[in-house]
Amino acid sequence: MLATVIITSITFILITCSILFFPSVKVKGKKISLYYIIAFFGAVLLLATSLVPFSEVAAGLVASNSVNPLKILILFFSMTFLSVFLDEAGLFSYLAAKAVKRAKTNQISLFLILYFLTATLTVFTSNDVVILTLTPFICLFCKNTKINPVPYLVGEFAAANTWSMMFIIGNPTNVYLGTYAGITFTEYFKVMCLPTVFAGIIELILILLIFNKALKKPLSVSEDKAEVSSKEGVIIGVIHMAICLVFLVISGYVNLEMWLISAVFSVSLLFCSLILSIVKKKNLTLLLASVKRFQWELIPFVLSMYVIVVCLNYQGVSGELAKLLGSSSAVWTYGGASFIFANVINNIPMSILFSTVSGGLSGGAYLQAVYASIIGSNVGAFLTPIGALAGIMFTSLLSKYDVKYGFKEFIKYGAIISVPTVLAALFVLFLLV
Repeated sequence: MLATVIITSITFILITCSILFFPSVKVKGKKISLYYIIAFFGAVLLLATSLVPFSEVAAGLVASNSVNPLKILILFFSMTFLSVFLDEAGLFSYLAAKAVKRAKTNQISLFLILYFLTATLTVFTSNDVVILTLTPFICLFCKNTKINPVPYLVGEFAAANTWSMMFIIGNPTNVYLGTYAGITFTEYFKVMCLPTVFAGIIELILILLIFNKALKKPLSVSEDKAEVSSKEGVIIGVIHMAICLVFLVISGYVNLEMWLISAVFSVSLLFCSLILSIVKKKNLTLLLASVKRFQWELIPFVLSMYVIVVCLNYQGVSGELAKLLGSSSAVWTYGGASFIFANVINNIPMSILFSTVSGGLSGGAYLQAVYASIIGSNVGAFLTPIGALAGIMFTSLLSKYDVKYGFKEFIKYGAIISVPTVLAALFVLFLLV
């Protein structure tokens, strides 16, 4: 057990250091992220030293149950494709531009519109896609109008990582923890709806109080026309997303797994886009751009972290952590622990780890632990940039657009907003489950 703890601890420390100090390296002019390479070598080392048998890992990869990590990756990438396709077709930018025009010269109105636009898009797509889309838009808009971008960026990032709790598809961590626990789309929504709404309200009030002075200053909005880049793409994308969501809602009643539903609609959209390109005699720019934006590094990262967690479980480390957390007051112990662990080892490996740690519980305590861990994994993402891959992408984008928002500012606003928000969400969950 000691060797396992040492290897995994070193792996997690190196991943954290990589995220903070050397997130990527250039190889032949191309940037390569290091966090997943470190995770990969950590997993290989555990297998090579026989601390976990390969048969133990392989058994999970070929399992027919819904917690098979390959099925979870298919679900995530399928939903990502549907979301990114809509973004590349210009829907999100169009909605953001319309929102800015609607606000006119009132910054508070603009902030509220962008906040709720972020929340809505996140609920029906995913937090990562929304952050990658709206962050550049906010940076450029604030630069052109000469207003402080920080209130809008804080609001966007917080909203994306809070309202992503609403549906099980909103965040990879929701997918993994919820699927592992056998929670259906509708069961998940019934429990997480109120904690998400309450947390969102608390969060919004805090942000408005913090940035009240900055948001009272007037702004000047240009009259640029808002247009989508591909009307046909938006139409077929919205149709596929809408029908897919309907089937996800009823998946528990018709005995269909979520990964299969999302995969079918993703493939259908792929073929419809190809047919559209042939009929309209257009190139495959939209389709290729959507595929290019996939976070391919998540595949080796998730699979490597899966190996590490299987090893921790096999060696009894997960059981020891479960004993430490106990079974009483699971909402608070697992919610608090997941919130902290997400900012130590990132929320994806934390979710994979906590799925096995909570596995020893039963009944109401088990569900409390799972839902609390989901809350911690989402809200914990905006305490520090380490909390989620979205945080890494977010800070990288800000650097690209010369926005001064460093590690200290991130933690300062993150602590003020995320701690009351996670407590609010856990309190409502405690009353419900």
